[in-house]
Amino acid sequence: MKKIIALIIALVLTLTATAVFADTIRIGVPDDTTNEARALQLLADNGIIALKEGAGETATKADVIAENIEIVEIQAEQIVNQLPDLDYAVINSNFVLDALDAGIQVNKALLVEVEEKYLPRANVVTVRDDNVEADLTKALVAAVRSKQVKDYIEATYAGAVLSVVDDPTDGYDPDVDYDALAGQTIIIAATPAPHAQILEIVKEILAAKNITLDIKVFTGYTEENPAVDAGDAYANYFQHQQYLDDYNAENSGHVVTVALVHTEPMGLYGGKQADLSPLGK
Repeated sequence: MKKIIALIIALVLTLTATAVFADTIRIGVPDDTTNEARALQLLADNGIIALKEGAGETATKADVIAENIEIVEIQAEQIVNQLPDLDYAVINSNFVLDALDAGIQVNKALLVEVEEKYLPRANVVTVRDDNVEADLTKALVAAVRSKQVKDYIEATYAGAVLSVVDDPTDGYDPDVDYDALAGQTIIIAATPAPHAQILEIVKEILAAKNITLDIKVFTGYTEENPAVDAGDAYANYFQHQQYLDDYNAENSGHVVTVALVHTEPMGLYGGKQADLSPLGK
């Protein structure tokens, strides 16, 4: 009898543990400082988790207060690949655009950031600080902030990428001597989507003035700023200001923003889950 009771108790404990494990919701978030905090804030704003008092732009999973939710820190560019093994993940829209072949559509985001959250994180074009006033930089900025680029963004990305340019140019700076720049090349480091795609429009604008835009595509976030700092690239376009500030502070960098171009709202996407009901929403 004692053995039977012991077996019953063991079975109950096993089933209880299994149930607890099964109820744990795994949510992937980017593992870099600024994007992780941004992802956690999205979850907190929607009542999915709470954050410890004082947790702000540097919040990590250690600041999360939640029951039956496991926050999984993952390299931003790898989250989409791991989504099928997660219940949910918070993903930058550029990686969603990169991964359309994985069956993820932007309009399937279950939650997105509110405007006041994503507008301050506009993606920027940068150069070394000693090139800020150069005519080549001014020509690049005018092309990037053009109506052609703004129209392309609005027509192409269905709201996953939003232009932040309120006063677009015709593509050119009236104070720049384009004849003097003819024959020059701008090497710009960028991530694939949407940055390199948008730069193809910029390339056409500059080509009309005989300026070559050489777009070097990188798949991660770690090489673009050092390339500009070292002079291997004239400019880059892949990051928001907070990420740039972190880079400069940690590396004594000399990379400076010269143009704000677009923003990419973060969204919560379902992996194993198709809706928010497992989160009680």
